[in-house]
Amino acid sequence: MKNSSVTDEFEGRVWLLGDDIDTDIIIPTEYLALPTIEAMKPYAFSPLRPELAGLIRPGDIIVAGRNFGCGSSREQAPEVIKALGIRCVIAASFARIFFRNSINNGLLLIENADLHDAVQEGDRIRVKAGEKIVAGGRQFPAASLPDNLLEILEAGGLVKAMRRRNGLED
Repeated sequence: MKNSSVTDEFEGRVWLLGDDIDTDIIIPTEYLALPTIEAMKPYAFSPLRPELAGLIRPGDIIVAGRNFGCGSSREQAPEVIKALGIRCVIAASFARIFFRNSINNGLLLIENADLHDAVQEGDRIRVKAGEKIVAGGRQFPAASLPDNLLEILEAGGLVKAMRRRNGLED
């Protein structure tokens, strides 16, 4: 069976979040002491929606407003989103350090300023990274990512990409 590629077209169920979702909402500070990302998963988004982590299924998509991932630079925020099975996060904009941490951890992010107001939670949308998002019969642009970032995403993160590039892949 072929591994899924970042550039493959995929479909997922939408979880709708607002503006300024900071890293302390994504994974609150008090849970950072837990020993693994797996142990942290049930507490993802708990200050905002305590039930959300338990409802998310692999392949789901978060659609958010502006400034997603603002706040501290904790790497556990994108790690826990990825561990929940979120296929990608589409937001009007991302905090810069969160964007970089997400790419480095293999989590696909797509900026689109118009999608948030065009979908409802539970909708199913189709995504072709670097090309388009299809929601409710409408098409929205999905900006392409540079080749070096695609390489990192395809490998599942920066460390894996560098291991692959240097012939150290397990």
